[in-house]
Amino acid sequence: MNDSALMRKSIACRRRVLEIIHHAGAGHTGGSLSCVDILTVLYNAVLRISPDNPGDPARDRYIQSKGHSVEALYAVLADRGFLPDEELQTLCGYRTRLIGHPTRKVPGIEQNTGALGHGLSFGVGAALGLRRKRCDARVYVLLGDGELAEGSNWEAAMSASHHRLDNITAVIDHNGLQITGAVRDVLGVDPLVERWAAFGWSVCECDGHDIPRLRAALRREPIEPAKPTLVVAHTVKGKGVSFMENEKGWHHRVPKEDELERALAELDRAAAELGEVERT
Repeated sequence: MNDSALMRKSIACRRRVLEIIHHAGAGHTGGSLSCVDILTVLYNAVLRISPDNPGDPARDRYIQSKGHSVEALYAVLADRGFLPDEELQTLCGYRTRLIGHPTRKVPGIEQNTGALGHGLSFGVGAALGLRRKRCDARVYVLLGDGELAEGSNWEAAMSASHHRLDNITAVIDHNGLQITGAVRDVLGVDPLVERWAAFGWSVCECDGHDIPRLRAALRREPIEPAKPTLVVAHTVKGKGVSFMENEKGWHHRVPKEDELERALAELDRAAAELGEVERT
Protein backbone atom coordinates (compact mmCIF):
# COMPACT_ATOMS: atom_id res chain seq x y z
CA MET A 1 0.00 0.00 0.00
CA ASN A 2 1.45 3.39 -0.98
CA ASP A 3 1.81 6.40 1.30
CA SER A 4 -1.14 8.25 -0.24
CA ALA A 5 -3.46 5.33 0.45
CA LEU A 6 -2.24 5.17 4.04
CA MET A 7 -2.90 8.89 4.49
CA ARG A 8 -6.44 8.39 3.24
CA LYS A 9 -6.95 5.51 5.65
CA SER A 10 -5.76 7.66 8.54
CA ILE A 11 -8.26 10.37 7.68
CA ALA A 12 -11.06 7.80 7.37
CA CYS A 13 -10.14 6.23 10.72
CA ARG A 14 -10.10 9.64 12.39
CA ARG A 15 -13.65 10.14 11.13
CA ARG A 16 -14.74 6.81 12.59
CA VAL A 17 -13.06 7.56 15.92
CA LEU A 18 -14.99 10.82 16.25
CA GLU A 19 -18.26 9.29 15.08
CA ILE A 20 -18.20 6.34 17.46
CA ILE A 21 -17.09 8.40 20.47
CA HIS A 22 -19.92 10.85 19.78
CA HIS A 23 -22.43 8.03 19.38
CA ALA A 24 -21.25 6.25 22.54
CA GLY A 25 -21.09 9.42 24.61
CA ALA A 26 -17.72 8.32 25.97
CA GLY A 27 -14.15 7.90 24.83
CA HIS A 28 -10.62 9.24 24.78
CA THR A 29 -10.66 11.60 21.82
CA GLY A 30 -7.32 13.40 21.93
CA GLY A 31 -5.07 10.40 22.49
CA SER A 32 -6.90 8.30 19.92
CA LEU A 33 -6.39 10.96 17.27
CA SER A 34 -2.69 11.26 18.12
CA CYS A 35 -1.96 7.56 17.54
CA VAL A 36 -4.11 6.88 14.44
CA ASP A 37 -1.24 7.32 11.99
CA ILE A 38 0.99 4.95 13.97
CA LEU A 39 -1.71 2.26 13.98
CA THR A 40 -2.56 2.78 10.33
CA VAL A 41 1.06 2.21 9.30
CA LEU A 42 1.50 -0.78 11.62
CA TYR A 43 -1.65 -2.60 10.53
CA ASN A 44 -1.37 -1.86 6.82
CA ALA A 45 2.36 -1.78 6.11
CA VAL A 46 4.27 -3.53 8.90
CA LEU A 47 2.50 -6.20 10.95
CA ARG A 48 2.43 -9.75 9.64
CA ILE A 49 -1.18 -10.52 10.56
CA SER A 50 -4.40 -11.61 8.88
CA PRO A 51 -8.04 -11.17 9.90
CA ASP A 52 -8.64 -14.60 8.35
CA ASN A 53 -6.39 -16.24 10.94
CA PRO A 54 -5.95 -13.88 13.93
CA GLY A 55 -4.59 -16.71 16.09
CA ASP A 56 -1.81 -17.75 13.70
CA PRO A 57 1.18 -18.75 15.88
CA ALA A 58 3.52 -17.07 13.38
CA ARG A 59 1.70 -13.71 13.54
CA ASP A 60 3.28 -10.51 14.77
CA ARG A 61 1.93 -9.28 18.10
CA TYR A 62 0.66 -5.75 18.76
CA ILE A 63 -0.05 -4.63 22.32
CA GLN A 64 -1.62 -1.26 23.05
CA SER A 65 -0.36 -0.31 26.48
CA LYS A 66 -2.14 3.08 26.36
CA GLY A 67 -5.37 1.15 26.37
CA HIS A 68 -7.62 4.11 27.04
CA SER A 69 -7.13 5.18 23.40
CA VAL A 70 -8.84 2.00 22.26
CA GLU A 71 -11.20 3.82 19.88
CA ALA A 72 -8.33 4.27 17.42
CA LEU A 73 -7.49 0.58 17.68
CA TYR A 74 -11.10 -0.50 17.11
CA ALA A 75 -11.37 1.75 14.05
CA VAL A 76 -8.19 0.37 12.50
CA LEU A 77 -9.12 -3.24 13.29
CA ALA A 78 -12.51 -2.74 11.63
CA ASP A 79 -10.86 -1.18 8.59
CA ARG A 80 -8.59 -4.25 8.32
CA GLY A 81 -11.55 -6.63 8.58
CA PHE A 82 -11.05 -8.01 12.08
CA LEU A 83 -14.59 -6.95 12.99
CA PRO A 84 -17.56 -5.53 11.09
CA ASP A 85 -17.57 -1.76 10.69
CA GLU A 86 -21.15 -1.56 11.92
CA GLU A 87 -20.08 -3.10 15.23
CA LEU A 88 -18.14 0.09 15.97
CA GLN A 89 -21.49 1.74 16.69
CA THR A 90 -21.88 -0.53 19.74
CA LEU A 91 -18.90 1.06 21.52
CA CYS A 92 -19.53 1.10 25.28
CA GLY A 93 -23.08 -0.15 24.74
CA TYR A 94 -25.04 -2.82 26.59
CA ARG A 95 -23.41 -6.26 26.30
CA THR A 96 -20.98 -5.03 23.65
CA ARG A 97 -17.53 -6.53 23.36
CA LEU A 98 -16.21 -3.10 22.39
CA ILE A 99 -15.64 -1.81 25.90
CA GLY A 100 -13.57 1.23 26.86
CA HIS A 101 -10.24 -0.63 26.98
CA PRO A 102 -8.77 -3.38 24.80
CA THR A 103 -10.17 -6.84 25.46
CA ARG A 104 -9.17 -10.20 24.02
CA LYS A 105 -12.82 -10.83 23.20
CA VAL A 106 -12.17 -8.75 20.08
CA PRO A 107 -10.30 -10.56 17.25
CA GLY A 108 -6.85 -9.09 16.70
CA ILE A 109 -6.37 -7.87 20.27
CA GLU A 110 -3.57 -9.72 22.04
CA GLN A 111 -3.92 -8.49 25.61
CA ASN A 112 -6.35 -6.78 27.94
CA THR A 113 -4.72 -3.44 28.76
CA GLY A 114 -5.54 -0.10 30.26
CA ALA A 115 -3.92 -0.33 33.66
CA LEU A 116 -1.13 1.93 32.47
CA GLY A 117 2.43 0.66 32.57
CA HIS A 118 1.65 -3.02 32.03
CA GLY A 119 1.78 -3.30 28.24
CA LEU A 120 5.54 -3.35 27.84
CA SER A 121 5.85 -6.15 30.39
CA PHE A 122 3.33 -8.19 28.38
CA GLY A 123 5.35 -7.42 25.26
CA VAL A 124 8.62 -8.55 26.79
CA GLY A 125 7.02 -11.82 27.86
CA ALA A 126 5.62 -12.35 24.36
CA ALA A 127 9.01 -11.61 22.78
CA LEU A 128 10.74 -14.08 25.10
CA GLY A 129 8.16 -16.75 24.28
CA LEU A 130 8.55 -16.24 20.53
CA ARG A 131 12.31 -16.50 20.75
CA ARG A 132 12.14 -19.71 22.73
CA LYS A 133 9.83 -21.15 20.08
CA ARG A 134 12.31 -20.04 17.40
CA CYS A 135 9.54 -18.00 15.77
CA ASP A 136 10.61 -14.95 13.75
CA ALA A 137 7.46 -12.96 14.58
CA ARG A 138 7.91 -9.51 16.11
CA VAL A 139 6.22 -7.74 19.00
CA TYR A 140 5.14 -4.09 18.86
CA VAL A 141 4.00 -2.15 21.95
CA LEU A 142 2.44 1.33 21.93
CA LEU A 143 3.06 3.41 25.03
CA GLY A 144 1.81 6.83 26.05
CA ASP A 145 4.36 9.33 27.29
CA GLY A 146 2.31 9.98 30.42
CA GLU A 147 2.31 6.31 31.41
CA LEU A 148 6.11 6.30 31.57
CA ALA A 149 5.69 7.53 35.15
CA GLU A 150 4.81 3.91 35.99
CA GLY A 151 7.89 2.08 37.22
CA SER A 152 6.93 -1.24 35.64
CA ASN A 153 7.87 0.25 32.25
CA TRP A 154 11.47 0.60 33.34
CA GLU A 155 11.61 -2.91 34.80
CA ALA A 156 10.39 -4.20 31.45
CA ALA A 157 12.90 -2.01 29.61
CA MET A 158 15.74 -3.47 31.67
CA SER A 159 14.50 -7.00 31.11
CA ALA A 160 14.26 -6.56 27.34
CA SER A 161 17.80 -5.27 27.20
CA HIS A 162 19.14 -7.94 29.55
CA HIS A 163 17.63 -10.70 27.43
CA ARG A 164 18.84 -9.04 24.21
CA LEU A 165 15.34 -9.04 22.73
CA ASP A 166 15.81 -7.59 19.27
CA ASN A 167 12.36 -8.95 18.29
CA ILE A 168 10.49 -6.22 20.17
CA THR A 169 9.78 -2.61 19.17
CA ALA A 170 8.24 -0.15 21.59
CA VAL A 171 6.65 3.04 20.26
CA ILE A 172 6.03 6.09 22.42
CA ASP A 173 3.09 8.26 21.37
CA HIS A 174 4.85 11.42 22.53
CA ASN A 175 2.11 14.05 22.38
CA GLY A 176 3.27 15.80 25.55
CA LEU A 177 -0.13 15.92 27.26
CA GLN A 178 -2.01 13.80 29.77
CA ILE A 179 -5.31 14.23 31.54
CA THR A 180 -3.94 16.57 34.22
CA GLY A 181 -1.74 18.70 31.98
CA ALA A 182 1.62 18.73 30.25
CA VAL A 183 3.70 15.61 30.85
CA ARG A 184 6.75 17.79 31.62
CA ASP A 185 4.83 19.45 34.47
CA VAL A 186 3.20 16.33 35.92
CA LEU A 187 6.34 14.17 35.90
CA GLY A 188 8.92 14.92 33.24
CA VAL A 189 10.20 12.02 31.13
CA ASP A 190 12.79 13.81 29.01
CA PRO A 191 15.38 13.24 27.73
CA LEU A 192 13.64 10.16 26.32
CA VAL A 193 16.32 9.18 23.81
CA GLU A 194 19.14 9.29 26.32
CA ARG A 195 17.17 7.51 29.03
CA TRP A 196 16.13 4.59 26.85
CA ALA A 197 19.58 4.33 25.32
CA ALA A 198 20.99 4.11 28.85
CA PHE A 199 18.63 1.18 29.44
CA GLY A 200 20.23 -0.62 26.51
CA TRP A 201 17.72 0.13 23.73
CA SER A 202 18.41 1.31 20.20
CA VAL A 203 16.40 4.50 19.77
CA CYS A 204 15.15 6.52 16.82
CA GLU A 205 12.83 9.52 16.58
CA CYS A 206 10.31 10.51 13.94
CA ASP A 207 7.30 12.68 13.23
CA GLY A 208 4.44 10.45 14.34
CA HIS A 209 2.17 11.86 11.63
CA ASP A 210 4.61 11.57 8.72
CA ILE A 211 3.62 8.35 6.98
CA PRO A 212 6.90 7.73 5.07
CA ARG A 213 8.98 8.38 8.19
CA LEU A 214 6.77 6.11 10.26
CA ARG A 215 7.13 3.33 7.71
CA ALA A 216 10.90 3.63 7.91
CA ALA A 217 11.00 3.78 11.71
CA LEU A 218 8.59 0.87 12.24
CA ARG A 219 10.32 -1.54 9.87
CA ARG A 220 10.48 -5.18 10.93
CA GLU A 221 14.26 -5.27 11.20
CA PRO A 222 15.78 -4.15 14.52
CA ILE A 223 17.98 -1.06 14.45
CA GLU A 224 20.81 -3.07 16.01
CA PRO A 225 21.16 -6.83 16.46
CA ALA A 226 20.67 -8.09 20.02
CA LYS A 227 19.02 -4.84 21.13
CA PRO A 228 15.34 -3.94 21.56
CA THR A 229 14.12 -1.00 19.47
CA LEU A 230 12.37 2.15 20.68
CA VAL A 231 10.64 4.63 18.37
CA VAL A 232 9.87 8.04 19.83
CA ALA A 233 6.97 9.23 17.68
CA HIS A 234 6.44 12.98 18.14
CA THR A 235 2.70 13.50 17.84
CA VAL A 236 -0.03 16.07 18.45
CA LYS A 237 -2.89 15.32 20.79
CA GLY A 238 -6.14 15.73 18.86
CA LYS A 239 -4.28 15.63 15.53
CA GLY A 240 -6.38 16.40 12.47
CA VAL A 241 -8.96 18.66 14.12
CA SER A 242 -7.74 22.23 14.64
CA PHE A 243 -9.75 23.05 17.77
CA MET A 244 -8.77 19.77 19.46
CA GLU A 245 -5.04 19.89 18.75
CA ASN A 246 -2.76 20.37 21.78
CA GLU A 247 -5.74 20.84 24.09
CA LYS A 248 -5.60 18.73 27.27
CA GLY A 249 -9.36 19.13 27.69
CA TRP A 250 -9.89 16.73 24.80
CA HIS A 251 -8.15 13.89 26.64
CA HIS A 252 -11.52 12.47 27.69
CA ARG A 253 -14.19 14.66 26.16
CA VAL A 254 -17.01 13.79 23.79
CA PRO A 255 -17.64 16.16 20.86
CA LYS A 256 -21.07 17.78 20.80
CA GLU A 257 -23.14 17.62 17.64
CA ASP A 258 -21.87 20.94 16.27
CA GLU A 259 -18.28 20.09 17.21
CA LEU A 260 -18.57 16.75 15.44
CA GLU A 261 -19.85 18.46 12.30
CA ARG A 262 -16.98 20.96 12.37
CA ALA A 263 -14.42 18.21 12.94
CA LEU A 264 -15.72 15.99 10.16
CA ALA A 265 -15.79 18.96 7.79
CA GLU A 266 -12.10 19.60 8.52
CA LEU A 267 -11.25 15.97 7.84
CA ASP A 268 -13.25 16.03 4.60
CA ARG A 269 -11.27 19.06 3.47
CA ALA A 270 -8.02 17.30 4.33
CA ALA A 271 -9.08 14.31 2.23
CA ALA A 272 -10.05 16.58 -0.66
CA GLU A 273 -6.73 18.43 -0.49
CA LEU A 274 -4.88 15.12 -0.59
CA GLY A 275 -6.74 14.29 -3.80
CA GLU A 276 -5.80 17.64 -5.30
CA VAL A 277 -2.13 17.06 -4.50
CA GLU A 278 -2.26 13.66 -6.21
CA ARG A 279 -3.71 15.14 -9.40
CA THR A 280 -1.05 17.85 -9.72
